[in-house]
Amino acid sequence: MTDTAYRRVLLKISGEALMGDQGYGLHPPTVERIAREVQSVHELGVEICMVIGGGNIFRGLQGSAQGMERTTADYMGMLATVMNALAMQSALEGIGVFTRVISAIRMDEVAEPYIRRRAIRHLEKGRVCIFAAGTGNPYFTTDTAATLRANEMDCEAIFKGTKVDGVYDKDPMKHADAKRYADITYDECLQKHLGVMDASAIALARDNDLPIIVFSLEEPGGFRGILAGEGTYTKVHG
Repeated sequence: MTDTAYRRVLLKISGEALMGDQGYGLHPPTVERIAREVQSVHELGVEICMVIGGGNIFRGLQGSAQGMERTTADYMGMLATVMNALAMQSALEGIGVFTRVISAIRMDEVAEPYIRRRAIRHLEKGRVCIFAAGTGNPYFTTDTAATLRANEMDCEAIFKGTKVDGVYDKDPMKHADAKRYADITYDECLQKHLGVMDASAIALARDNDLPIIVFSLEEPGGFRGILAGEGTYTKVHG
């Protein structure tokens, strides 16, 4: 095992990260590329949890905005996260990384039910645990689910993989003069509405002193590099 900054982490990525250049759905080569990033960290001996959003398939808030009942729309979004989790499991196991999909909504034919002690045992045995179906409750985002599971699993940090290499004072895609923060506090993120994660997720991380590392998922080797003490990222902490 290589010395790394963290022993057990949770990787949070959006469903859109699995789309590649498509406007919708799953792009298998992109899923495989992310799986290889996870594999490279797993080879360091780091225990890995994952939470993947469902926005590439269905986003509950958008369905709600179009007249669908919010609770129903959110449950549909949770089912989308299960589809993404199964796709990632297939990609990881295809390259030799043992993986378990653990769902907050029971669907025993395709995923294990969430039992905290069993999930921790999987991690101790070197399996990647992908937590699907959010918290199992409507009105909670996958950001909140990621923070909840990271705390329950005693993770040492959440790694939030995005399209940019950290947290900026404004959108770097639109503003050339946007400045990246190397470090920022939870309270600053909330006060400045920086959109790192939703407010309830950041508050939950703050209350449990769980750092959030925001980095670019587009940069090859970025995830592994940060764990080895290199790379560009923003650390959100107390």
